Amino acid sequence: MDSLLSICDIKEEVSYIIDLAIKIKAGEVEDKPLEGKTLAMIFQKSSTRTRVSFDVGMYQLGGRGIFLSSNDLQMGRGEPISDTAKVLSRFVDGIMIRAIEHQDVVELAKYSKVPVISGLTNLEHPCQALADMLTVKEHFGSFENKKICFVGDGNNVCNSLLLIAPLLGMDMSVACPKGYEPCEDILKIANEYANENNTKITVSDDINVALDNVDIVYTDVWVSMGDEAEKAQREKDLSPYQVNQKLMDIANDGAIFMHCLPAVRDQEVSAEVIDGNQSIVYDQAENRLHAQKAVLYHYLKD
Repeated sequence: MDSLLSICDIKEEVSYIIDLAIKIKAGEVEDKPLEGKTLAMIFQKSSTRTRVSFDVGMYQLGGRGIFLSSNDLQMGRGEPISDTAKVLSRFVDGIMIRAIEHQDVVELAKYSKVPVISGLTNLEHPCQALADMLTVKEHFGSFENKKICFVGDGNNVCNSLLLIAPLLGMDMSVACPKGYEPCEDILKIANEYANENNTKITVSDDINVALDNVDIVYTDVWVSMGDEAEKAQREKDLSPYQVNQKLMDIANDGAIFMHCLPAVRDQEVSAEVIDGNQSIVYDQAENRLHAQKAVLYHYLKD
């Protein structure tokens, strides 16, 4: 069964899904294509954009989403993930899961008879990356000759961006302190994609190197859910990597600022930048809905 656990799972379909999202957003797709379909939505982590976009997306496509927290499932009381997958597969047409451990999502997909869509794990956030690239294409018109730089902690969002950027013909750099680099396995695959598509991946602790010839500056929170015990150390290590106006001025003329939200103003990004003219974070957030609808259409439509 095809599932979306990683950008790697849609290596050949990335451009198609983004273009489909553009068509859906423009109202160019048939009305209620998922009528009668049901999506189970499992949340091990709290959410705003993921929960609302999938719920509303299913409704607008004619289907229904069922919210299930860990407390709503026997999984939270020790039922094996394999049993949950086998049972839910007999009730619903698809499963979306926002999980803590990536391996839990892999196991869920292994035993599911319906598509499984990752709404986030500690390793990747593929749906976020699709929404981000939809936003980039809307803003610039194409991906040609564009470069994105992720600044800060090389986290799950950074990992998915590293995979998707070269597939769309974009260069990508990461500016991060030593010890905060992206996943080595992800970086290896991203470099393979870059070689295949004649693009370049750069990881550096030197902000000036990473921001050379950049059109999109992207950051995320320094302390993600689950990292609270490291809060003080993370803030100390990452403080030189705050995205402020001085940093934005290093990027190309016309560069934009992106953030997957929620944001901590004057920590990973200055209020001046996130609330300024270069910021497109709310367009980016809205596009979670349209990207999610494209993913749902792709995986659940007969």
